[in-house]
Amino acid sequence: MLYTLLAFAVALGLLITFHELGHYWVARRCGVKVLRFSVGFGKVIARRVDRQGTEWALSAIPLGGYVKMLDDPMPGASQAEAAQAFNRKSVGRRFLIVAAGPIANFVLAALLYTLLNLAGTQEPAAVIAAPAPSTAAAQAGFQQGERIIRIGGTDIRSWGDARWNLLDALTSGGKVAVQVQGPGGAVHTRTLVLQAVAPEPDGADPMAKAGLVLASPRPRVEQVVPDGAGARAGLTVGDVIVAADTLQNPGAGALVKEIQAHAGQPVALTVLRQGAPITLTVVPQAEISGNEKVGRIGVMLGADFPMVTVRYGIFDSLWRGVSRTFETAWFSLKMMGRMATGSVSVRNISGPVTIADYAGQTARIGLAAYIGFLALISVSIGVLNLLPIPMLDGGHLMYYVLEIARGKPVPEQWLETGQRVGLGLLAALMGLAFFNDFTRLFS
Repeated sequence: MLYTLLAFAVALGLLITFHELGHYWVARRCGVKVLRFSVGFGKVIARRVDRQGTEWALSAIPLGGYVKMLDDPMPGASQAEAAQAFNRKSVGRRFLIVAAGPIANFVLAALLYTLLNLAGTQEPAAVIAAPAPSTAAAQAGFQQGERIIRIGGTDIRSWGDARWNLLDALTSGGKVAVQVQGPGGAVHTRTLVLQAVAPEPDGADPMAKAGLVLASPRPRVEQVVPDGAGARAGLTVGDVIVAADTLQNPGAGALVKEIQAHAGQPVALTVLRQGAPITLTVVPQAEISGNEKVGRIGVMLGADFPMVTVRYGIFDSLWRGVSRTFETAWFSLKMMGRMATGSVSVRNISGPVTIADYAGQTARIGLAAYIGFLALISVSIGVLNLLPIPMLDGGHLMYYVLEIARGKPVPEQWLETGQRVGLGLLAALMGLAFFNDFTRLFS
């Protein structure tokens, strides 16, 4: 729990602070006086005032931060001091200052995605299992062991690439051209005809529903016990077991059950040794486990699965980082639109509890997963803040657009009404998010 809370605090603190830095940076360049920049909320623990009179504060609650600008001139302020007030700036400059926060989140996400592309990640190759009958993949002719190498006009290097490039089509429906390479090297183009699927937080994986499932890893011999049944049969470290009697391409679990069921009986194992098939006969040694007799061959099994290192050069990494940020933002907006029309359940809205849970999970998986999580949440913060809801950055931008169209500021009454409406909408949204969080937590 402590690890999860720490990962969540770091994520929220970093992403919101970066958001506020966007506001601060543009405000300073537009000549606005910044009174305070606080990392965290609540009681100030440490502070320092810079040459421009900005107070930099470290506060007790490390869940974000805020920037406080001079909104209106102080009584008796000189003309130069009055010109530093936010509300004295042109509507164009105020627009830029407010938009800078969400833009900073998008920039951060693009930089994080770029960093992942540059550093490289180890991912499973996009090799599929046999599709279930009647699924879209089965109807398109996909075969077990085929590797997805291209979707539409995009080259695919890993299973993660395949999932991302099919995500929109899986949820919206349509036809997708998928190029695959068979185990023998032959290349085929399959046409997936997908029906729109409304994603559910606890629903089936859309990829699996379409019949596209990552192939199961084959059992590989990692260790051989001296004088055990496996050693006597000639098994060696590195052998990949592809058949046991009539059982073809077994997973580790299926292979263990097959061996256990043949105590004292010969089993023909087909293994790949340096790529060449070899058939060995092993007689599992009978042992008592509980109240039954089971067979054991004295080997430790591991997983044999093709992995790829996904890494790009600096320019490709930057381009992919920007593209991934844009695609994620656009997909988020599409999902919001589908929620508004009722075609996607509002149960997909997550709150702080779910976000904290994912922060802890990704941090435990590794640095690359946590950075990917930070990038995704940064995009989400940027998109959320651009929604035209009063009290959010997008609400202020909406007022500025109206001010530009009218040629004068919107009436004070509009602002007050908008504040009340915005507060109600945000309260309802947060209430729904918390309800979804606790429903998942206790269900």
